[in-house]
Amino acid sequence: MQFVTLAVSALALAASSVAAAPAQKRAGGSGQATYYYQNQVSGSCGKVNDDSTPIVAVNSAQMNDAMCGQTVWIQGNGKTIEATVADTCPTCDWGSLDLSVGAFQQLSGLDAGVVPITWWS
Repeated sequence: MQFVTLAVSALALAASSVAAAPAQKRAGGSGQATYYYQNQVSGSCGKVNDDSTPIVAVNSAQMNDAMCGQTVWIQGNGKTIEATVADTCPTCDWGSLDLSVGAFQQLSGLDAGVVPITWWS
């Protein structure tokens, strides 16, 4: 009987430890989406992408190496798209992103130039 009590106590302690673990913080924000041309130059994540590939450059304040290759969802202009983090945007404000031409065109025509967005990973 003591063994059963000890085993149940150990399981309860383990379960409470798991439940108390902090959730992983996710990136995201609200700002403006602009677009840029790849020009066959590798982004800060080290990969060359075509203009048609849906990639994103994250603002310098929020970008870190761990974000490279992560999928982000971008909502703007009544649409939600998916893109891969591949670069850093040194001129973007907090919450803003620079999108590849292919990603931007999924939200709006290039003539718009800027689209208000919300994004998350």
